[in-house]
Amino acid sequence: MRLLRRQPNNDMKDVVLEEILIEAIAENLDGLRHVAVGASSPIPGAAALLARLRSKGRMRVSILGSEDNNFFSDGGKEIFDVAGQGRMDAFFLSGAQIDGKANVNLVSVGDYEQPKARFPGSFGSGYLYFVVPRVILFRLEHTPRTLVEKVDFISAPGFSDDNVYRPGGPHKLITDRCLFAVDKERKCFRLESVHPGHTVDEIHEQTGFKFDLPDGTVPETRIPNSETLHTIRGEVASEISEIYPAFAGRVFGIGNES
Repeated sequence: MRLLRRQPNNDMKDVVLEEILIEAIAENLDGLRHVAVGASSPIPGAAALLARLRSKGRMRVSILGSEDNNFFSDGGKEIFDVAGQGRMDAFFLSGAQIDGKANVNLVSVGDYEQPKARFPGSFGSGYLYFVVPRVILFRLEHTPRTLVEKVDFISAPGFSDDNVYRPGGPHKLITDRCLFAVDKERKCFRLESVHPGHTVDEIHEQTGFKFDLPDGTVPETRIPNSETLHTIRGEVASEISEIYPAFAGRVFGIGNES
């Protein structure tokens, strides 16, 4: 089943929202040295690969689980060593809940002692959120159930007191409806753009927390141009199919769907 609907783009083949998200994320990775992507992250992984192609080889991309794009020699735990040494510029986090203070919940929903749902755990998010300079939050379900006023459990705090050493933290929040920027001074989100087919009123209705608006009209998230689409559907699709064949088959029509 397709996650997201197609969007018309003049004379180009219909653009799907996955491709809009890939482009939007890639724009936030320009100029970085090393981008790491965790498990179950085909869209962030594809975005990192697109950014690497644009960098003409200056960027390193590490995708957990990949044989072709994984430079770790000691398993997933090496990601924490690299991050702690300041050798990772960007990482991606998601959560069952994300709130208006950029707190992430990966543990449970409801009362902690008698939760409505329990999840595998925090996966080191609390550590990575503190040491990786550019953490991009990514959530494909943009509803009041997932983007809440206050998370039920804090796996990783979005912001810290001024006396806490913290080189890392949230940079953007991107969902299937819009893109939020992070205002680190006010410690809140600001709506940066709305994806094609969605509105600001809809974002207000479907978001459980309050957020700031930019001065003037909220822009629409940019649709990839023909050159970018060619790259996404060509080299990026081929590379991401190595680790996410079902995603590549469903979105780009290559490989075997499963």
